[in-house]
Amino acid sequence: MKKLVVVYSGGMDSFTVLNKAVKEGFEVYALSFDYGQKHNKELICAKNVCRDLNITHKILDIKSISSLFTSSSLVSSDIDVPDGHYEEENMKSTVVPNRNMILISLAIGYAVDIEAEGVWYGAHAGDHTIYPDCRPEFVNVMDQASKVANFEPVYIHAPYLDTDKIGILKDGLAWGLDYSKTWTCYKGQEKACGTCGSCVERLEAFEVNNCIDPITYRI
Repeated sequence: MKKLVVVYSGGMDSFTVLNKAVKEGFEVYALSFDYGQKHNKELICAKNVCRDLNITHKILDIKSISSLFTSSSLVSSDIDVPDGHYEEENMKSTVVPNRNMILISLAIGYAVDIEAEGVWYGAHAGDHTIYPDCRPEFVNVMDQASKVANFEPVYIHAPYLDTDKIGILKDGLAWGLDYSKTWTCYKGQEKACGTCGSCVERLEAFEVNNCIDPITYRI
């Protein structure tokens, strides 16, 4: 069985990617990161899912790097997470500079160490507008760099790079996945806010797929 590292946040996108990897027969090693994000409830979801699936799971504590990202509302205590759709200008405050390059680089090192052949992560087409490190150009360059950075080539893959969250959810629903086991909201509250960009996009995906989101919202 081929080994694979999945960057697993605990959100609905990476949850679907994780299950896709399992369904395709990989021996999955999940890697989550605590980088000081306000919505660290997602890490609890990630831990529980991996326990239920009997998947090897590591949560890497890199909270100290949050001091470098004072411009991001996801980690800065001085900036509120904005409400609105991802396409709106104010949502750019949710960008954590260079986040995916940092996280994927660590995942590559882990993959080399355990002799895994690749790293998967949950970038999708809906992220392309606001997050440069979720675009095809970035994934392609990271894949090329990863294959020459070590003696052991590790490929980088985003299975839903050309699909939006609606399509991701469609796959997961077809597989019978339980999305109550995921966390999407950026605000780090007990209940999902329903108004931040991440919640808005999630709710849209459920609506288009004619399903009710199983998590509880504040609104």
